Amino acid sequence: MEQDTTRDTPRYPGAETVEDFARNVAAVRARMAAAAERAGRDAADVRLLPVSKTVPEERLRLAVRAGCDVLGENKVQEAKRKAENLADLDVSWSVIGHLQTNKARFVAAFASEFQALDSLRVAEALDRRLQADGRGLDVFVQVNTSAEDSKYGLPPEEVPGFLAELPRYGALRVRGLMTLALLTGDTDRVRECFVTLRTIRDRARQDAPEGIGLDELSMGMSGDYEIAIEEGATVVRVGQAIFGARATTDQRYWPG
Repeated sequence: MEQDTTRDTPRYPGAETVEDFARNVAAVRARMAAAAERAGRDAADVRLLPVSKTVPEERLRLAVRAGCDVLGENKVQEAKRKAENLADLDVSWSVIGHLQTNKARFVAAFASEFQALDSLRVAEALDRRLQADGRGLDVFVQVNTSAEDSKYGLPPEEVPGFLAELPRYGALRVRGLMTLALLTGDTDRVRECFVTLRTIRDRARQDAPEGIGLDELSMGMSGDYEIAIEEGATVVRVGQAIFGARATTDQRYWPG
């Protein structure tokens, strides 16, 4: 999901060659570094997750050649297909969208990371399949910081209780929290979502069970990743600024 899609076309140049992808990634990393410097942070502490939803596989091969070795997808079926068809590449997959329990087996089979955990039923389904396969999975707990009914994620007040239940799922390695900011050009309201997630994380750390990691904050996308970094993001999920503007807007594609 990207911010302020009304401005996508002029802001996000397309990428059709390895050189195009390398240029776009370099531009994003430069802006990440500048945002980190403004916040007095080390840019090396912020991970860039290229989000490849809707991007054809032939273009993903070019992106991987340009250095994108981890790709984020929010549709499980799309991610599964791409993981299978691009199995010859050295690339890992992060699922960043809502997951139904009946599709948990797919994520457990191919993903290295799941960033949208907000249900104990999903946690149980993932853990059961992962245990059977002898695998572990990095997960982020999704929090609805904008209080929008259209968004998935736990209400902030439910986060501590949810975290307290997660140690029973031994195959899930909890790394931190994730959120989606408001889809608006009002940067103050966007920033407020990121501040809220950081505050929730800081408070949750005081009582988090042993083994539950809360070092990571996944927040910020193409339209707002610089604000997110200023407010403490350790992972930014960037799609259009790397791959170019999508024909399908986020309002229609997310959350799905």
